[in-house]
Amino acid sequence: MRVLAAALLVLAGCSQEATPSSQPKGATLEQAAIARGVVRDPATAQPVGLYAREGDRLCITTRRIGTFVDYGESIGCSARGTYSRDGERMRVDFGKGCAFDAAFDGDGVRFPGSLPAGCEAACRGRASLSGLQFDRLSESGSEAAALRDPAGRGLCG
Repeated sequence: MRVLAAALLVLAGCSQEATPSSQPKGATLEQAAIARGVVRDPATAQPVGLYAREGDRLCITTRRIGTFVDYGESIGCSARGTYSRDGERMRVDFGKGCAFDAAFDGDGVRFPGSLPAGCEAACRGRASLSGLQFDRLSESGSEAAALRDPAGRGLCG
């Protein structure tokens, strides 16, 4: 009798198929972190604020976006323009043929590694806006509006 019960348990365990999840495990982990407030929900987070990574700066107000990188010795970039947002995608338009989609995850902004040729006009020397990444420093619109590039030009105000 014990042998029969053990055999039935083994067969029952073998016959169950694992139900494949429609989402990767990382996605469910991220959803759980968002639900608990550990991670910002990029779909509802507001991008307004000041961002930085090392010496690179980015400002975002309700309608404007601006950035600069300054590597010294006349090497750097400075650009300002407008943006629109669709979930985690930000459509950035710095004018003069420099328009692209950036990623916004609620706490940071990432520019793509390849940008239109028009973006080169915003840079001097060997500098580029390609692949820039910024982390949020502040959610203050007034701090974002006050950002100026090394030449003193307001970028978001």
